[in-house]
Amino acid sequence: MSLRQLKAGYFVLTGLNTLATSYFFNYLFFYFHDRFGFGNRENLGVSALHGFIYIFSAWQCGRFAARFGRRLSLKLGFFGLSATMAVGAFLHSVPALLGLVAVYSVVLLLTWPALEALVSERESQSGVQEMVGIYNCTWAGAAAFGYFTGGKLYDALGVGAVFWLPAAIFFAQFLLLLWLEKQHDGVLANTPQPLPETAHTPENAGLNQSLSPAAFLKMAWLANPFAYIAINTLLAVMPGVAQHLALTPTQAGLFCSVWFFGRFGAFALLWQWRSWHYRFRWLLTAFVLLIASLAAILLAQQLWVVVAAQVFFGLATGLIYYSSLFYSMDVGEASSEHGGLHEAFIGAGICLGPATGAVALLLAPQSANAATWAVTGLLTAGLGGLLWLRRQSHKRVS
Repeated sequence: MSLRQLKAGYFVLTGLNTLATSYFFNYLFFYFHDRFGFGNRENLGVSALHGFIYIFSAWQCGRFAARFGRRLSLKLGFFGLSATMAVGAFLHSVPALLGLVAVYSVVLLLTWPALEALVSERESQSGVQEMVGIYNCTWAGAAAFGYFTGGKLYDALGVGAVFWLPAAIFFAQFLLLLWLEKQHDGVLANTPQPLPETAHTPENAGLNQSLSPAAFLKMAWLANPFAYIAINTLLAVMPGVAQHLALTPTQAGLFCSVWFFGRFGAFALLWQWRSWHYRFRWLLTAFVLLIASLAAILLAQQLWVVVAAQVFFGLATGLIYYSSLFYSMDVGEASSEHGGLHEAFIGAGICLGPATGAVALLLAPQSANAATWAVTGLLTAGLGGLLWLRRQSHKRVS
C-alpha cells in the first residue's frame, strides 16, 4: 500500500464520519420537534449545549491525540460514538437525551482533530494544500449528501433511524480503522519525511502583502466561529422553517440542503483556484454575504427565496471555513493539537449563535423573528471586529 492509498482510507473515514454525524445531529432537531414538541427556542438551546461542550472537548481531545496517538484517539472515538448512538435508541426522556448530546459532544472530538492531522501527515507544503482541498471536498460532499437524503430516511425508516443508522456507520468506521492501522506503520516507514524547513512555510502570496500571514490567520480564526454561529442557528431552526413553509422532513432535505451543495462547490473551486489566498477582499465579501443570506433564509415567505439565498450562504460559509483551515496549515503546523484548536473555535460559534437566539426568544417570546435579529446583530458585530482586526494588523509601509 502506498501513502496515497492510505490517505484514501482516511478520506473514506472522513466522509463516513460526516455522514453519520449529519444523520444524527442535523435530524435530531426534527426528532425533538416531532417527539417532544420542541420549537426554535428549545432546539437552539440543544445546539448551544452541544457547542459549549464542543469548545473544551476539541482542545482537550486534540491534545489527547497528539500525546497518545491519533489512531488510538480514532478507535476510542468511533467505538464510543457507535455505543453512544446505540444507547440513544433506548432513551425516551428529554433529560436523558440531553445527557446523550453531552456525551456525543465529547466523544466526537476524539475523531476530527486526529483525522485533520492524519490526512496531512508526511506532506510537503504543496502536498498539504492538496490534502486540505480533498479533505474539505470530502466532508462537505458527504454533508450535502447526508442532509439531502436524511429527510427521506427519517420519513421512510422512522425517527429511530436518527440513532441506529449513525451507530452502524460509526461501527463500520471502527472496523475500517482496524484494517488501516495494520498498514499505517509500514507505509510511513517507506515514506520520506519532508524537510522541516520547507514543510510548512507560508506560500509566497502571503509574503507579498501589506498584512502578514499571521494576520490573515487571526482574521480567518475570527471569521470562522461567526460562520458557525450562522450555520448552527440555521440548522437548529430548520424544523421551524420547514413548518412555516409546510415542508415534510423529506422535502426539507431536498430544498434546504442547497447551501450544503453550495459549500461543496465553493470548496472545489477554492481548492483549484488559489488567487484568493491572502486577499482580504474575498474574506470580507464572504462575511457580508453570510449576514445577508442568513437573514433572507430566515425571514423569507417564499420557498424560492429560501433556495436562492442558500446558494450565497453556502459560498460564504465555504470560503470562510476554507480560509481558517488553509491559513492554519499554511502558517502553522498540521498537528492534532492545532486541529483541536481549530475545532475549538468552531465550537465557540456553535455555542454562541444558538445561545443568542435562544435568549432572544426567551426575552421576547412574542416576536417570532427575535432570534433572527439577535443573531444577525451578532454577526454584524463580528464583521466590525474583522475590520478592526485588519486595521490593527496592517503593516506600515516605509
